[in-house]
Amino acid sequence: MYNVVFVLGPPGSGKGTICSKIQQNLGYVHLSAGDLLRAERERAGSQFGALIENHIKNGSIVPVEITCSLLENAMIASKDANGFLIDGFPRNEDNLEGWKKQMGGKVNEQFVLFLSCPVDVCIDRCLHRGQGRTDDNVESLKKRVETYNQQTFPIIELFEKVGMVREVNSERPVTEVYDDVVKVFATANQK
Repeated sequence: MYNVVFVLGPPGSGKGTICSKIQQNLGYVHLSAGDLLRAERERAGSQFGALIENHIKNGSIVPVEITCSLLENAMIASKDANGFLIDGFPRNEDNLEGWKKQMGGKVNEQFVLFLSCPVDVCIDRCLHRGQGRTDDNVESLKKRVETYNQQTFPIIELFEKVGMVREVNSERPVTEVYDDVVKVFATANQK
């Protein structure tokens, strides 16, 4: 069984930054659903490339079966890791149901790391991070934030009801955020 921590928060809340620090220091492998989808979109001969591109451009959500398959393949490829940080997934109820159906019995869901941050701060970060992402523009960001508010935040609330959410305010400097994240992992791994 693979140990899994879901890392959720609005676009620009620092998920990728914090995940790379956890990966460097705690032996978890960072799996960004978005990065896996973007890589698949670029892969020569991908049967899903155009479909993924269309969803990314429209700020909508790629079918869960595709995302779960990419995540599972990445876990199999790094099976000796302490665990996996699944960044930006599940993004809606369909993702969660598809994940349970495809990955149930294969994973130990440890907790949800919820990086909370005001939306205006997140949008400003995205517009100025200079990663060259096609979806880091005002129009796509508005759609992504709307999708987050309507579909992803309710998933965080579902996990909250079963006591799985560990919230960290990510508006602060990265070092402060990371210090709090380390405490969350230490507490979770004592159980």
